Amino acid sequence: MVITGFPAGMFQTNCYVVAPAAGGEAVIIDPGQDAAPNVDKLLADHDLTPVAVLLTHGHLDHTWNAAPVADRYGIPIYLHPHDRAMLEDPAVGVGPTLGAMLPGITYTAPTDVRDFVDRRTEHLAGIDIAIDHAPGHTQGSVLLSVTTDDGVDVVFSGDVLFAGSIGRSDLPGGDGEQLLASIAATLLPRSDQTLVLPGHGPSTTIGDERRSNPFLAGLTPTGKDV
Repeated sequence: MVITGFPAGMFQTNCYVVAPAAGGEAVIIDPGQDAAPNVDKLLADHDLTPVAVLLTHGHLDHTWNAAPVADRYGIPIYLHPHDRAMLEDPAVGVGPTLGAMLPGITYTAPTDVRDFVDRRTEHLAGIDIAIDHAPGHTQGSVLLSVTTDDGVDVVFSGDVLFAGSIGRSDLPGGDGEQLLASIAATLLPRSDQTLVLPGHGPSTTIGDERRSNPFLAGLTPTGKDV
């Protein structure tokens, strides 16, 4: 399996390209500000044809280049419906500091947007991608999970969980207690070996975060139905 990526734009948002192997189809995850040229390069380097853009949530730093990339390749964008309004108006999901910048930026709203459904597995580019709704950072945050050919479980956590930290919950639609509940229900039940590829910063594992992330101290797995 090909899993590669890079940090993009002023927010250093991690954008990922995922494919079963070089020379086939791929999905693109979270193409943020100025991500498009590097996305094109990665696709060319691995001889990949993209079939979808997947968004872990609707914040502008993760969606900035979603429409240009999708339009360039004629592919749909997937997002949880609770964050869909942010694709039409990025100001919906940001605070006053970033909101003050919006009149000066160029942003294109996408046209072909499809809904992620909680607990559904999407089969895209020959990959089974499990969707878990994990609200708290935003109301439409999702986790995207795949299993590599050698049996490694990988979760693209967006801004739900980082190495040593968790997502902020002070922007519109954020809820700190809900975020911790989502982590307890959707991430902590996973094995310690699960690889976490977050929306910002370095990769980590569930085991490392269970042992050392101060925000998770005292948090116990609850299961998805809680």
